Amino acid sequence: MNYSETLAWLYAQLPMYQRVGAAGFKKGLGNTEALAEALGHPERRFRSVHVAGTNGKGSSSHMLAAVLQSAGYKVGLYTSPHLREFTERIRVNGQELAPDYLVRWVAEHRDLFDTIQPSFFEMCVALAFDYFAAEQVDVAVVEVGLGGRLDSTNIITPLVSLITNISYDHQAMLGDTLPEIAGEKAGIIKPGVQVVVSQSQPEVADVFKAKAQQQGSPLWFADQTWEARLAASQPDPALTGAASQVVDITREYRPWLRDVTLGLPGDYQRLNLPGVLAVLEALGPLGLPVPEAALRQGLAEVTRLTGLRGRWSVLGHRPLVVADTAHNEGGLRLVLAQLARVPHRALHLVLGTVNDKDVGTVLALLPQTATYYFCQADIPRALPADELAARAAAVGLVGRAYGPVAAAVAAARAAAGPEDLVFIGGSTFVVAEVAELYETP
Repeated sequence: MNYSETLAWLYAQLPMYQRVGAAGFKKGLGNTEALAEALGHPERRFRSVHVAGTNGKGSSSHMLAAVLQSAGYKVGLYTSPHLREFTERIRVNGQELAPDYLVRWVAEHRDLFDTIQPSFFEMCVALAFDYFAAEQVDVAVVEVGLGGRLDSTNIITPLVSLITNISYDHQAMLGDTLPEIAGEKAGIIKPGVQVVVSQSQPEVADVFKAKAQQQGSPLWFADQTWEARLAASQPDPALTGAASQVVDITREYRPWLRDVTLGLPGDYQRLNLPGVLAVLEALGPLGLPVPEAALRQGLAEVTRLTGLRGRWSVLGHRPLVVADTAHNEGGLRLVLAQLARVPHRALHLVLGTVNDKDVGTVLALLPQTATYYFCQADIPRALPADELAARAAAVGLVGRAYGPVAAAVAAARAAAGPEDLVFIGGSTFVVAEVAELYETP
């Protein structure tokens, strides 16, 4: 099989949560442990940082990888889901997995898949860990797929664990309350391993304290040490449409670093940054020190170094076009607050979602003054655009269904005047189909 045939075979043989939802999710670590054992336990042959959370774990993972790479380390990065291409999930020093490697690896282990019958995600984790071990990375940054406790990535024992924001998402699998969801995320806390929590959230702080105490793990609420604010010396990127922001960082309420360029302009990145800084500080005594110059370079060039896309990605000006993968209540609240600060005449919102989300909660957040262009991504999980349009109309949102993402984006851009604002989002899979995203430097 060639690369495209290999992917088609994997999609057909292995249930994939990204495409079909809950039917593609297998709870438990048994299959991943069996794969790891058959592969000679590659997860024990490289050092790692483990990153969980509802919002911010992808951005935090990419920032960590970019900084460590800038410091001269050979860095593996495992994230999910991919946007355009499967190989985005697995990188070493920013370079995606070679398609030929996937083809050879799958061909070599097809009998193993027949025996264990893993999910698509379980196979991906095994592939990533085997690749990182073969590449002899100095450290790998491993993003949790869903939850934490029962996520396939949770067979590693990292140097440091990072937990970002906790919000409502995947309630059917993770629980209906924030403490229940936090309990699943806290499942990545390993005995004696430092755990960093990016944000002090009163609703869930006790969950992390209890788990860390049970495991004998040092616990650090990063935002109680670090803070990042927009630098007074630079304009607000929300006002200028810039693709980066400049921040001043304090440590224990005292100036620490000034005028740090962060190559991710979303407001919410300033909430992620304390966790990233705390992890980097914790890694220093463990043999992975990072000088200031590497920190500055990695944060400034994160998109170039790691290929991160879809986090407040500015795709055009006049009209300003922005895409963001925020897709749950917590993430969308932050994105909508930033949208409200952007000067514009009219707001055009290209929106799609998946059929297993709490669509009512999302729609209730959205501004009624915008014009909507409803769409559906090209995956089985996508909520049909006409159904989304009908549900939106019921809560007073005005727009029409366009079907494919490209058609909705084209309609919004055609209708928007030069002083207008076009936003594309609602789902990772909608953003994944925006062609301009891959033309951004």
